[in-house]
Amino acid sequence: MIPPKNELVICFAHVAYRLDERFAALGTGIRSFAVCDPETLAARIGEADVLVISGLWNNALLDRASRLRFVQAIGAGTDQFPQGELKRRDIRLASARGVNARAVAEHGMALILALARRLPEARDNQHRHVWRQMIGDLTQREDELGGKTLLVVGLGDIGGRLARLAKAFDMRVIGLRRDPARGGDADEVQPMSALNALLPDADFVALTCPLTPDTEKLIDAAALARMKPSAYLVNLARGRVVDEAALVETLAAHRIAGAALDVTVEEPLPPNSPLWDMEHVLLTPHTAGETRRYEDNVIEILRDNLDRLWRGESQLRNQVV
Repeated sequence: MIPPKNELVICFAHVAYRLDERFAALGTGIRSFAVCDPETLAARIGEADVLVISGLWNNALLDRASRLRFVQAIGAGTDQFPQGELKRRDIRLASARGVNARAVAEHGMALILALARRLPEARDNQHRHVWRQMIGDLTQREDELGGKTLLVVGLGDIGGRLARLAKAFDMRVIGLRRDPARGGDADEVQPMSALNALLPDADFVALTCPLTPDTEKLIDAAALARMKPSAYLVNLARGRVVDEAALVETLAAHRIAGAALDVTVEEPLPPNSPLWDMEHVLLTPHTAGETRRYEDNVIEILRDNLDRLWRGESQLRNQVV
């Protein structure tokens, strides 16, 4: 399936991550090289038997990748890869699902706390040298999380950990998943079909589901209209899980309290997006999964899959193709 260890060549392709450096430090004896831009990747992809990649992927690489036998995605999402074409070319694909579950869940909890405690407003006031006075209007005050309801849409590794963190703050957690019989760490687990019925009860709606045909624009204008005016939307999934135009309209009309978005439909977010200037929106640039351990976590999955391929096993860890 793949060449033996002494012949194998791995290409690590990422604009910033130091994967090749971390891999070389392990002293495996496997040859590898790093690329950090599309032009170099296109020029050198033909040297690689194994490609470790995420955002730099484009389908035109396949016609240049004569030796390629295995693609290890750097992230959990694999919607950018042409799975049918990879299968036709006998190229295996695995995701890095779970590699950053702790980081994303912790980021999500941080966003929920930031919204409840109005931390973006505090930072803005700091920049303006404003010491805010006491507030009589209860709707404008910081709030507590205890007793609030969190609806987690997608109770996988990330959603499950977020549920556990939220329960530590005495939140009531309802989780949605395709197979509710699998249970989870939420107080209550329901099927994805229960979304619309549960939205009116949620104080926070956290999206942690994968992007699939079923979840694209899952949160549309109708779903947003079912949220209560005091509720917040937190998107840790993919930008296209939300109808962004409908969200902008909803936020502009203040029909929900606000949103925290780690992902958007187009990334980077275009400079003319209204989301930039909305005071009740907190944006992070798809950094929920960032952690100082990221490279080592990805490499651990990669090495596991290489060993499986060398042993001739049919099932990969986090197998996609």
